[in-house]
Order: sequence, then structure tokens, then C-alpha cells
Amino acid sequence: MGKTLFDKIWDSHVVQVIPDGPTQLYIDRLYAHEVTSPQAFDTLRDKGIKVFRPDKVVAMPDHNTPSDQQEVINDPIGRKQVETLARNCAEFGIKHFAMGTKDNGIIHVVGPEKGLSLPGMTIVCGDSHTSTHGAVGALAMGIGTSEVAEVLASQCILQGKPKTMRINIEGELHKGVVAKDIALYIMAKMTTSGATGFAVEYAGSTIRNLSMEGRLTLSNLSIEMGSRAGIIAPDETTFAYLKGREYAPKGAEWDKAVAFWRTLKSDDDAVFDKEITYRAEDIKPRITYGTNPGAGIAIDETVPTIDGLSDAERAQLAVQLDYMQFKPGQKLEGTPVDYCFLGACTNGRIEDFRAFASVVKGKKKSPNVVAWLVPGSWLVRQQIIDEGIDKILEAAGFELRLPSCSSCLAMNPDKVPAGKLAISTSNRNFVGRQGPGARTVLASPLVVAASAITGVITDPRSI
Repeated sequence: MGKTLFDKIWDSHVVQVIPDGPTQLYIDRLYAHEVTSPQAFDTLRDKGIKVFRPDKVVAMPDHNTPSDQQEVINDPIGRKQVETLARNCAEFGIKHFAMGTKDNGIIHVVGPEKGLSLPGMTIVCGDSHTSTHGAVGALAMGIGTSEVAEVLASQCILQGKPKTMRINIEGELHKGVVAKDIALYIMAKMTTSGATGFAVEYAGSTIRNLSMEGRLTLSNLSIEMGSRAGIIAPDETTFAYLKGREYAPKGAEWDKAVAFWRTLKSDDDAVFDKEITYRAEDIKPRITYGTNPGAGIAIDETVPTIDGLSDAERAQLAVQLDYMQFKPGQKLEGTPVDYCFLGACTNGRIEDFRAFASVVKGKKKSPNVVAWLVPGSWLVRQQIIDEGIDKILEAAGFELRLPSCSSCLAMNPDKVPAGKLAISTSNRNFVGRQGPGARTVLASPLVVAASAITGVITDPRSI
């Protein structure tokens, strides 16, 4: 029987299998940021251990980084985390992309765009959205702080092997439908726990036709349905994206690498523990109505009613709608929004800004909306300027901010006030995620752009 892509990468990185226990897995790349790494470095310091392979570790601050200016972090806790990361990297000899430098940005945006994340790698980070890097054909997983310490000390990690799932998307997407809509559709179908215990491979003609930015968005959201990892087989789109990147192989090494990368695909006779197929033509622009990413609908549908629900399901829906201030059966299209956010490791790449600009060009931002447009890295910001996208945004009344996680989570100044409704390209709409009491509707860059112009939740196909 043939092997899945996941099995090929996993098996080639096994150091040893513990009898009746986990697998010791070698890790090719560890990413570290300021939030989950301090205790891991303290563990090494307490035990008198050095970082085993510092050249395999890359660190940068992103969660606490302000997007309006980057001279100072006013929050004392956030400032301490960023300063501590810098000191730890200096002490242990780790590559550090400091705040405000051209190399900095959101760690899950910078890794692929610099060619630090490559096909066939095992990649970990103390952050759940590490699954993003699976888009290049890597096995990428979020890990806990104690596991970060494991990797720093040994370049290995103890992991139980997940089951495998393949999600096929076949067909051609409708106009106005993008990768974010695919992810929100899958989560609504499978629920936020539907892939728990699995590593997911995305396949099918729709996936093959996605850009790398789209694939990165889709893989980013794998964790939101409980998956351990999300992976896409590398192909010509992958190779074209990676070629010439700063840390990608060069010359003869590039040719050798590509020859190997071409083998990284599931064999024709590979068997998955679970396989699901969806049709692209069934997917419309999506929005969420609740407080988890799986609580979503097509933008022209209505919020679910309690009809046919169990008592537990009714209670859960009631709690979510009470927080969101929505009602069963309500049509959300046309609902006024207070904040619009474009960015995050989900949708902070150049393609996302191109899409946003394509909608707002020649129009004006609603005066009732506060808009935060935040690139995922300094490279993305420079691309925006080089392509003249910043001029389109400025003419429409938008300000281009500095790279940061920004309003994806309430760990920096870009917090949505209590009770206000934000429509956001980020990955989570949990209670208080964008600020205490803030309400979040997740959507694609196209939907967010249309809503920023009209001041209400808007189907981008209508404008």
C-alpha cells in the first residue's frame, strides 16, 4: 500500500518510537515569538542546557507589536515580552528579526516568504496557527511551551502520530469566492472539532488552482476544525513561489531540492483514515454569526433557527447569539459594522491587499467605519507600496499601517471596544478575541472591503 504525503514526511523524521508511547520526531525548523518562548528559555537556563541547533531556530516578535508606530510598546507586559525575546536570542545565539526591521512581521507570514519554510520539512512553533506552513508541503504543527523547550534542547519532540484525512475540493470557484470562504465553508460543514486527531491533506482541482497565498490561508485555518496539521502537496505553484526567496536553495542545490520536492505527494494507492469531498460551486462568500469559526453561513443566508435542534444545541446557539446581539433567522447582510480589519497570519499577504484594493478602488470608506489595514510583514508592506496599492487605499480613505498581528487578538493597541461589531479577516471570533466585549464576524478580504465601503455587512458581488 502506498503512503500519504503526511506519512512520507513523518516517517523520514522519526528518530525512535517509544514502545506503547509517543514518537521522537526530528524537527527541521523551530519558530519562536515573544509570547510562548520565555518560559522555554528559562527551562534551558535552569538546567544549564544550551540550544542544541541554534541555526534551526528563527525568532521574531509579532503579537505585541503596535501597528501605528514601532518606536515603543507602551504596555509594560508586552514590552517586557519583546525585550525578553531579544535578550534570549542574543544569549543563545538565535537568529532574531527585531521589531521594526525589514525582516520582521508575523512569524507565519515571514517564514514562507523568506523561504525558511520549505517542502518536506517538519516545522513547529508555540502558536496554534503554525499549520499555515503546511501550504508549502511541510508538516507544521503548533506546540506548547514545554515542547518548545524540548526542541530548543534536542531539536526533537515527542508526539503521538495523528490519523490522516484528505479533504478534496473539486470544481471552479464562483466570482467573489476565495480561499477564506473555502475554509469557513469546510468548518461549517465539519464543525470546529470535525478534524480532531487528524492531520489533513487538502487536494483536488480547486486546491491545485489556488495561489500560494490562498493555500497559506487555507492551511492557516486547519487548526480551527481541530486538525493537528494542514498540508498541501508542493507543485509548480509552490516552486515558483519559493524560487529566489532569501533562504531557499540556490543554483544546483535548488535543482536538487526541486527534484526531491516532486516526490512529496500522496501515492495513488495511499489510503487515508478518512476522506471527504466538497464541490467548489457550492461555496459562496461566507461570514460567521457566532463565537467560533465554524458558526458560519453564506452571506446571503440567515442565522440558523432553533428548529430541529437538541436542547444542548439550542442552549449553545442562544449563548452565541446573545453575545453577538443577533437573533435566530436574522439576515446579517446589511447589518452596520463599526470596525473593519484586514490582516493577520490568515489574510495579511500581498494577494489579500490586492483583493481589498480591487473592491475599494474609486470608492470611499464609510465615515462610520474604523478600518485597520495591517500588512503581515515589512516585505508585504513594501510590495503594497511598489505596486501603488497604497495610493489606491489612500484615495479611498484608508491608512496603511505597520506590520503586526494587530487586531487579530487583544495583545496590542488595536483593540475593538466592548459592544462594537468588527468584520475581520483574522482567524478567530472567540468571545473577547479582538478586545473585551468586542463582537467579531469573520470574512474574506473581499467581504471586508465591501463592508468598509458601505458601512454594513456587504456581499462583494453586489458592488
